[in-house]
Parts: sequence; structure tokens; C-alpha cells
Amino acid sequence: MVKAYLRYEPAASFGVIVSGESNIVYDSSGKHLLAAALEKIGIWHVRQGLCTKTLAPLPSSDSKGPSLAVTSMASSSSSQIASGYAEGSIRIWDSEKGICETTLNGHKGAVTALRYNKLGSLLASGSKDNDIILWDAVGETGLFRLRGHRDQVTDLVFLDFDKKLVTASKDKFLRVWDLDTQHCMQIISGHHTEIWSIDIDPEERFLVTGSADPELRFYAIKHELADGQLIANKNETDVKDLPAENKWEVLKSFGEIQRQSKDRVATVRFNKSGNLLACQVAGKTVEIFRVLDESESKRKAKRRISRKKEKKSSKQGLEATEKGETNIGAEGGNNPVVTVLDIFKLHQTLRAGKKISSISFSPVASKNLLATLALSLNNNLLEFHAIESNSTSKLSAIELQGHRADVRSVTLSSDNTLLMSTSHSAIKIWNPTTGSCLRTIDSGYGLCGLFVPGNKYAVVGTKGGTLEFIDVRSGTCVDVVEAHGGSVQSIALTPDGTGFLTGSADHDIKFWEFQMVQKSGEGSKHLTASPTSSLKMNDDVLVVAASPDGKFIAVALLDSTVKVYYMDSLKFFLSLYGHKLPVLCMDISSDGDLLVSGSADKNVKIWGLDFGDCHKSLFAHADSVMGVKFVRNTHYFFTVGKDRLVKYWDADKFELLLTLEGHHAEVWCLAMSNRGDFIVTGSHDRSIRRWDRTDEPFFIEEEKEKRLEEMFESDIDNAFENKYGSKEEIPEEGAVALAGKKTQETLTATDSIIEALDMADAELKRITEHEEDKTKGRVSEFRSNILMLGLSPSDYVLRALSSVHTNDLEQTLMALPFSDALDLLSYLESWASAIDKVELVGRVAVLLVQLHHHQLVSTVSARPLITRLSDSLAAKVKERKDIMGFNLAGMDHSTQFMSSRSDAVFRDKKTKLLEIRAHNDKRTEEREDTKQEKKRKKKQKKSDGGHVWS
Repeated sequence: MVKAYLRYEPAASFGVIVSGESNIVYDSSGKHLLAAALEKIGIWHVRQGLCTKTLAPLPSSDSKGPSLAVTSMASSSSSQIASGYAEGSIRIWDSEKGICETTLNGHKGAVTALRYNKLGSLLASGSKDNDIILWDAVGETGLFRLRGHRDQVTDLVFLDFDKKLVTASKDKFLRVWDLDTQHCMQIISGHHTEIWSIDIDPEERFLVTGSADPELRFYAIKHELADGQLIANKNETDVKDLPAENKWEVLKSFGEIQRQSKDRVATVRFNKSGNLLACQVAGKTVEIFRVLDESESKRKAKRRISRKKEKKSSKQGLEATEKGETNIGAEGGNNPVVTVLDIFKLHQTLRAGKKISSISFSPVASKNLLATLALSLNNNLLEFHAIESNSTSKLSAIELQGHRADVRSVTLSSDNTLLMSTSHSAIKIWNPTTGSCLRTIDSGYGLCGLFVPGNKYAVVGTKGGTLEFIDVRSGTCVDVVEAHGGSVQSIALTPDGTGFLTGSADHDIKFWEFQMVQKSGEGSKHLTASPTSSLKMNDDVLVVAASPDGKFIAVALLDSTVKVYYMDSLKFFLSLYGHKLPVLCMDISSDGDLLVSGSADKNVKIWGLDFGDCHKSLFAHADSVMGVKFVRNTHYFFTVGKDRLVKYWDADKFELLLTLEGHHAEVWCLAMSNRGDFIVTGSHDRSIRRWDRTDEPFFIEEEKEKRLEEMFESDIDNAFENKYGSKEEIPEEGAVALAGKKTQETLTATDSIIEALDMADAELKRITEHEEDKTKGRVSEFRSNILMLGLSPSDYVLRALSSVHTNDLEQTLMALPFSDALDLLSYLESWASAIDKVELVGRVAVLLVQLHHHQLVSTVSARPLITRLSDSLAAKVKERKDIMGFNLAGMDHSTQFMSSRSDAVFRDKKTKLLEIRAHNDKRTEEREDTKQEKKRKKKQKKSDGGHVWS
């Protein structure tokens, strides 16, 4: 009989506030900050410091394999949010509803840059595959792909005024693309190192670039007039002075500003009003520049020129050497030449405590502040800083919901209601069900821990060799005991619950007994422990484990051996040899029969504790095995490793049951619930994940087949002919290509269309035969194919075509053979009569004609079909266009009519509505501030004058 096992699946992930792989952005209202937390996006309420919503892809919508981290984000002027992922996909979210509206597949590498245009109708994305793709955010489809960069795209920005796109890359070049003609119209060189970030001011006057060069480079943006000529910025020379070759020059070098920091630039961003520019480096500082307006910059230029003249007159023969300034004698008067140093002035330098990962300006400026700047730090922390006219100050921070560094150990209480995690400077107590942080206690570098029976206290072993005793209820450290001369590597509870044993790098194993003591001057007793005995070893102790029956203790040493001793007499019993590298984790089964050890040699060994024989050696992980735990009262066990995987094994059959993917970095630790209904893992990615046992059964043979299928389907692009064929050539300058890419979904969609066409053809033949039988007098009832769900052949094919995602339609039709494409064209004429399908029919017709133009022209039977389709479809498209135009004109007329009869403002309705909402929010915040101020004064009054009696 084949045995069925119960499946474990990811249930919750917590402990990550912000991951450093992605940027942070504010939403359009400025109330919420969007921070990527590995594969999720947290929407944080800035004032409350709470995560109000989490955007995470549904498991069903995920492709096979591990969940992939968010690498880039962008927010539009509406509630739309775009997030790019490590495998190249882009998801569009509705932040108000918290749902994923669509998934766009086009890039073959991680998405490195995302940007919406001002209207939010277009989305541009750059990737590690060196390509830029322009997406229709409304139609949820890719428009075209721009190729030309020789290295990954690092940043991009829209020039909305001229319908241009500027992109930056690691290849040290800037490229300006014309979105109407879809070609590269300008390439800008001059940077000596990779360009990491670019941005433009809201008025689109200047573009700034940041690289590893010691200066920021500025470019003046020339805007295009209706006649196709270019006009320079008003701070530059007149149009008449432009040479003829400048017709295609959109960006012109304006000057440079020396940076203070020697680190490379990570991000440059203007705030929404355009009066501030922030330059974040790949370190701990942000340089903030003031952007002076036209009158201020001209006054500064005049002062500079007058000082130059005075200096020149006082020191005859000396020439001014300031970079970028010429013809000083010709300057002056009422219209001096303004340089970049006259417009951009260093305002302040903001320094953070840790390395900064990303910055974002709030779109809403508070009163008495120039701006609010949000920082994400690489230690899992968000900070908010106020930029004032004379200084910068830290407003608040979001830090309690996660560890600042790796999670080194996780421990569950006996009733599974509490979870303790340790890190380099803090201990946190969690609710493992909800993922909420209940307590945060400052501590040393905790390497291991356990809950004391009763779950009122916990013990933590630290890297400094101390034992810290934690009162779980109050969240305080009640005692610190100097336990070992080296780090406490492992801690294990004795089976009787009266004490515990510790293993250390000082070669000692110590046995401890719990005690309740009362310090002088304190009213209550607290827990501590005193050593009862010790065992000296020959090498560093890495792991200690006690058998549940209290008979043995197992000790893993740095010399790659495991030694087993009798617990009562501490006499030597067995030595387990076999691992080539030190054993990093081990556990003993509930019945005491088996010991499982995991090692740095990537192997797991199953030992029998009766004779010390190795039952089986399993190649478990692609890197060191860091944790192993038996499921209570079974011989099933879990392992975790540095290869980011969690694996479920059967120790009797020596077989891998499940592989659980979810972590984004090395998994350090593992905890198992008493009932075996869930496990908890902690990782280098600072996340804590819970995996729940479900009621869904699975069989080993089925899982083996799934793993084989995933191996074959993991990389569709690397098929045999692609893998061994000629490599793709470097694209030509400014090449344009299709936006989408071939995926498993597009191939499945192609198969479904072919299947629908075949079924419809067979049904049409059956209908024809039935009609012939009727004419011959053979009357019989026609029974339609039950698989067609009661639909006609035409409607059934239309149903299959309509189910294809808008963004996948192009690649789906590309994989369609010509014979099936011809069949599909024959159905389009009848579908065009449905007014709601005109857009789909038109797109399919254009794509099929473009893809199979040569075959259609040379196929005689296809010519009349194309002729009829072109006539009917053009008329239907014009009819639909006329209806939409009539409706728009009617709505515009209604607006004008209502505006003439009322005092209400109908122009810029959205802007006015946002102003009203902002005003109401401001009043609400002022009321809250007033209430808090009153409460503070009341408390102050009570503390100053004692209790107020009525």
C-alpha cells in the first residue's frame, strides 16, 4: 500500500520592515510609504508607524519555484503601484483595494528601474537584460522594447512635455528616446564610470545624473516647438544662437557640482515642488541642495561677477580659473549668464547611523518644513527626517517589527503560543500565529535559546559566553550569568525540565539547575541557574542534544565527530565518525532510536543510537546544513541550509518528501511545534517564516514527477535549439523589438487556442453532416459536443481567445502555426459584429497579418478573406471610434452646461478634490495634535502638583 503524507505550505512571513534590494516610494497622497519586504510590499502609515496593508502575490498566480524579491517600485498619480521582480516580471497593484490588477512579462533579467509618466498612462521599465520596455498601464499590455544599451539599465525618466524618455546605464551612456518614432535620437557620453541614477525637476528644466565620478552632472533640457524646432532653456542662449546640428540635441551639458562624499551616487531625486535636490550616496550620507529660483540665481550670478571683477582689478595679470566661465567682461548688465553653481547650492548634509539603501521625498510638505525625507537603511529600518531651513532632524523611525541583523535562533514555547528569536543585539518575543512582535529586549549576541518549563522565563546563550535570563511577561533581562570562557554555541533542556546543559567554544559542557533567588533590595524572586557538573572535551563544542528518555547526551565537536555519553554517569558510550566537515546541527527522535546530524559537508546522516551505526548518508543541501528537527513521535524530520531551502525527510525510508522554497538568503535556524502542525525558520534575510501542515495529502512518486517536470520547464528560453544555437547578436543602435516574452503561460494559451480550433472544426463537420442527413430524409436529433459547454463553434473559439491575458496575446499568436492562424482569421469577420469585441478582433487581425504577411499574400484562398475582413473591420472600428467621440463630446458639453449654470468648479476636478481632502486631513491632524498636547499638559500638571481632586 502506498503511503500518503500531509503537505506543509508557507503560511506567514514576518520580521522584515524593508529589504535593501528595492527602492522606497511614497504614494500620491503622502500619507503612506511603500517599502519592499522581500517578495511583499508593505504600505506603512507614516504618522502611525503601522503597516496598514501588505501586497503579496497569491500562491496560485506565482510561477513554479521560489517567491522572488521585489527589486524596484514606482507609484503613479492615482492609486496604482508598479513593482518589478527579480525574474523580470512586473505587477500592477491597486493600493486602495490591495489587489494585483495584472502581471506583465517581458524582461529576462531583474527589473532595475520603473517610472510612470505624469498622467500615469505609461510605464517605463529598465532591466538587467539591458532593455527598456514601454507599457500601456491602462490597456495592461506592452507597447515596444527599446534596445541599444550595452549594460544593465539603472534609471530612466520621462520628458512628458516632448514625449521623450531618457535612460541611464552601467555602460556610462545616457540615451534620449523619441516615443513617437520609437528611436534613439541622442547619445550622451562624458561619464567616466557607471551612471547609477538620473532625475529631472518638475518643470523639466534640468536633468541631473549621479555616478561614481566625484561630481554631479547637470544638463539643460531643450523643449520642442510645434514646428519641430528646439528651444533652449530660458537661462541659456537664445534660439538664434543654436547651430544647425543642434536640431536633435535634447540635452545640453549645463555644468558640474563637486560632491563632498567619495562614495558612488546611489540616488538623485528632486522633491515635488522642485526646490530641493537630494543626492544619496552608497554610504551613510545624503547631500541636500537648494534649487534657487530665477531671480535668486540671477542675483547670485551678479554678485559672483562683481566679485570676479574686483578680484581681477586688484590682481592685475591674473585670470579667473573657475570652470565653465568665459567672457567675464561681456557678462554683467541686467542679464548675466547663470551657471549651475548659481542655481544649485549645498543646503545640508544628512547623516544616518547605518548605510542608506534608498530615499524618497514626501509629495506633501508639512508646515514650517521644506520637505520630509524617508530613508530605508540596510539594517531593516525606516527613518523619517524633517528638512528645515537651517537644519535636519529625525522625526520618527519604524524599527520594532524586525531585527537589525540575521535571525540566529528561533525557539517555540511548550504550548506553541510564543516564539523567541535572537539576533546580534536584541531578543524578540512574537506571536507565531499573527506575526506581531510582543516584546523587544536588548541583549548580547544571542546564538541559542530555550523557554523554561512554564513559559514564564527564557534563557539565551550569547557569543560573549554569558547566559541571559529573560522574564517573558515583563520583557526584561532579570539576570546575566558568566557561564563560559567562549561563546555559548548550543543549549538543550534536560528531559526532566529541572535544568539544561550548554556547549561552548571553550571545550566545556556544563550542566545547570534552575533556581529562584531574591536579590537584596528586590521584593520578588526571579529565575537563575547554577552549574552542577561539567564535562571537558578535546575540541570546540558546536552542538549538544539530550535524548528524550534522559539516557544519553550527544556532543558534536569541531573535529567533525559526534560523541555520545551516558547522562547520569557522564561515561563515554559511542563515537560517530563519517562527516568530513564539522557537524552544525543534530537532533534525537522522540523514541531515542535515531540521531540525525547535519554538517557543513552538505550531508545529513541518520545514526542508530543502539550500536552507533550509520543507517544512511543523504546529500541534503547544496550548501551547509544549518538546522535539523524531528517531528515529535515520528521519524520524519526537517532540515534547513545555506542554500535557502527547507526540506522534509522520512528517516525510515531515507527519502526526500518535500522541498519548501521561500527564503531569500541563508536559513540559519529551525523550530518545530510540539504537535508537528507547523515549523518556524529564521534567515539571513531577517525574515521569520511559518510553514503550516495542511490536510492535503501527497505521495512521494507524485512529488518526484513534479520535480522532474519543473526541471524541464524551468527555463523555456533555454530550449535545445536555443542553448546550442548561435547566440543572439548585440542589437543595433536604437533597435525596437516586441515587448513581451515567451513563458509557460503563453505556450499554454497557444495550446488552448489550437485545441479550441480543432474542436470547433470537428463540430462544424458534424453539423454539416447532420444537415446533409436532413436533406436526405434521415432525421435524427443533433447532440452537440458536451465539452463545448453549450457554445457554438465560433463562440467557443472566441472564449479561448478572450481568456488570453492582454500582455500575452502577441507571444501567444506568434507560436500559432500558419494553418491555425488562417482558421482563426476566418472567425474574425463574425466576431467583429459584437461591439465589445471590436478592439480584440482588430488587434488579433493586425498581429496575424504582420506575423504571416508573406504566407497570406502567396496563399490564393486567403486573399478574399483578407479583403472582406479589411472592409468590415475598418467600418466597425470607425463606428466604435465615432461612438466614443460622441460620448466624450456629450460629457464635455454636459460639464460646460453645468459649469455655466452653477458656481461649482468643474475644471481640474481631480486636483480640486485632492485639495479638499488634503485640507480635511490637515484639520484632522491638527485636532489630533491639539488633543495630544492637552493630554501632555494634563499629565505634566499632575506630575507637578500631584493628583487633582474634584
